[in-house]
Amino acid sequence: MRSNHLIDRRTCLKGIGASLALPLLETMGWSEVVKGKPFKAPVRLGFMYMPHGVIMDQFWPASPETFLSSPPPALESLRPVLNQCLLMKGISGVPIAPFNGAPHALELSTWLTAQLPDADSRNRINISISADQIAANYIGALTSLPSLELATMPQTHKENQEGLNEGYYSHCSFRSPTQALPAETNPRSVLNRLFGKSGQTGSTSQTDPLDRQMLDLVIGGAKDLRRRLPQNDQHKLDEYLDSVRAVERRIAAIEYRQKEAALEKAGLAPSKRNASDSPPIEIKIPEGDKRSEYMQIMCDLNVLAFQTDTTRVSTYIGSTPNGVSYPELGFKDEHHSQTHHNNQSEKVQKVAAITAFNISQFAYMVKKMHSLREGDGTLLDNCIMMWGSGLEDGNKHTRSNLPFIIAGKGGGSINTGRFLPNTSGNQGDLLTTLLACAGVPVDRPLGIATKQITEMIAKL
Repeated sequence: MRSNHLIDRRTCLKGIGASLALPLLETMGWSEVVKGKPFKAPVRLGFMYMPHGVIMDQFWPASPETFLSSPPPALESLRPVLNQCLLMKGISGVPIAPFNGAPHALELSTWLTAQLPDADSRNRINISISADQIAANYIGALTSLPSLELATMPQTHKENQEGLNEGYYSHCSFRSPTQALPAETNPRSVLNRLFGKSGQTGSTSQTDPLDRQMLDLVIGGAKDLRRRLPQNDQHKLDEYLDSVRAVERRIAAIEYRQKEAALEKAGLAPSKRNASDSPPIEIKIPEGDKRSEYMQIMCDLNVLAFQTDTTRVSTYIGSTPNGVSYPELGFKDEHHSQTHHNNQSEKVQKVAAITAFNISQFAYMVKKMHSLREGDGTLLDNCIMMWGSGLEDGNKHTRSNLPFIIAGKGGGSINTGRFLPNTSGNQGDLLTTLLACAGVPVDRPLGIATKQITEMIAKL
């Protein structure tokens, strides 16, 4: 028999917030400037995604020796910055059994989690916190936005392979095991979000002290309340508390940055920018409907967010497995339909062209980062940018050698300019290593990880 738990609304408000400790604030010293010494730029971590795998013989270099001088066709757009890139062949994806009939639901959702969804609760999100959000939880309090989630297409795909929740098809960022983070698809909304603008006047919003007061109101007896709730309501309460904590982090970050700015203005703290640093790039919202222009403006927004230290963690879902086409390439066939090519030459060529197109957008972003001065080097020197796909081969849905491109030296932590053809590791190992290179401690393996991939780490 179902028991009814009747709770007064005011009781909910008083008891809804558990003690919101802020372990993130313990990391504030990571970015502080020592007076009299130059500011050391922080490491930023970004991820850009394309579905359905690649045409492998056009993606993988012929050999480590020819990687820089004769890159494969798919990587041609990266030629000017290949010495800033690292490729590793041999990174395996998450084995998808018992979900063998759901390759597309899992290619994106496992990409940054390295973890399968819970098989006993397929109809709702229950997977694992993603690598970008692990990073955001550690360094997100140091910036106005803990993380930035971008996408080219709305995250509205409707399909339920193997009974899995439709959210798995179009989300890669998970704030918690049960919370998928939505991505922004409107460039103007992203620009407004980055700089706190509202409406069309361009006015900037200020921190609302009421936010802090409202949070104080909900601090109370959530633990006692939780014990009185049935399981489904406990789940809803947990999600709400995660949202409250996200608001708390945002307020703490804004307050911290305001305090820093005040100290800098009063001459009590040195500037975090060097005179030689490139000025923030200008953003112009395109008015055409070209996919390349749209993707490049999203890449520009990512660059600007990193350059202004508005965030240090980003994801960009270039496309999802739900009917994407690329008319700019001279054909209107959908990406997914062409990946099941059965080695038909015309379809193979179209998939190769789509892959090269997507990598060229990543190259556009990386090359712009490389052109911007920051400290003793470039913005790219202080970034770790990962492009990749959740499948190796879209024709057969294989996952043995997932395609990844790592660009940027991560503040000197990554040894770039190389192709490693015989890497031993899996998706979780790679993500765990990238987090370590970005200065993010991980207290347990990420997903299926068992180790760090030491071959990619620069020897100091």
